[in-house]
Amino acid sequence: MSGLFDRFGFGRRGVVLRPARAADAEAMARLHAASFRLGWDSAEFERLLANRLARAWVATRGPGGPVLGFILLSGVSPEIEILSIAVAPSARGHGVGRRLVEAAFGALAAEGFTAVFLEVEEGNRAALSLYARSGFREIGRREGYYRTGTGQPAAALIMRRDIA
Repeated sequence: MSGLFDRFGFGRRGVVLRPARAADAEAMARLHAASFRLGWDSAEFERLLANRLARAWVATRGPGGPVLGFILLSGVSPEIEILSIAVAPSARGHGVGRRLVEAAFGALAAEGFTAVFLEVEEGNRAALSLYARSGFREIGRREGYYRTGTGQPAAALIMRRDIA
């Protein structure tokens, strides 16, 4: 696997996952802005990371390296919601998002969480692919919940995955 990461500039140490901390808020805000039309600022991430109901992990390039991706969730056991997942454009398509989801689910199951929910724009193909591979299923939709880059209404798909 290190060969794959070396080829895409991830270095020999590969990708490391760890719990997010307040010092990661700025990097998380940059990734969010690069990934979504309406990015959250670092103050929002600081607020979310300080919330006792939040759980977050980051993927870094090697120990202590730059943040390549994150997953941020919030909830009360036994249910939790994914608030956001973002991966740096240079790291997309290499399993970083999938590793973040799997690591989060393992930690959440150990804490007693049994169900994970999320909302995703129906046109977000990359996210839908990740969620399908991760075992999520659509349980509802909210018509016109999002606006596309051109201002057109788009539905939010509500998805769920049970974890053990």
